[in-house]
Amino acid sequence: MAFIWPTEEQWSVLNNSADDQPLTMLNLLLYRETADYSEHSTETPCSGKQAYQRYAEAVFPLLEKVSARVVFMGAAGDTVIGPSAERWDDVLLVEYPNRQAFNDMSSSTAYQAIAYHRAAALSDSRLVPLAAGKAAFQN
Repeated sequence: MAFIWPTEEQWSVLNNSADDQPLTMLNLLLYRETADYSEHSTETPCSGKQAYQRYAEAVFPLLEKVSARVVFMGAAGDTVIGPSAERWDDVLLVEYPNRQAFNDMSSSTAYQAIAYHRAAALSDSRLVPLAAGKAAFQN
């Protein structure tokens, strides 16, 4: 089963948190061989990676608007621990000043207008919020 968007429950849990600390979002991305623009026939056909590049170019100004920044982006390697069949093409870490900034950006009209590039690009993804601070295993 592919995961491109959060469920309503996942969205609610994330956005109803009162945490005002910086939030880093871990993005694991698996691209389609050919982007699926079936609902946007005006788009020029391209690969999933190229469609994600279109998304990235449109989303970067929206990130800046909420004072978010890309901390890391790069190619994912082979899985060392986990199912060997599980693979990702790229990894992206985006730091937001807080959860509200993430919510503001991702629920904005401007974001909704460009999010279809992300959906067209990806065959699967993961989005994991990371909180800086003491890990559960530390004393």
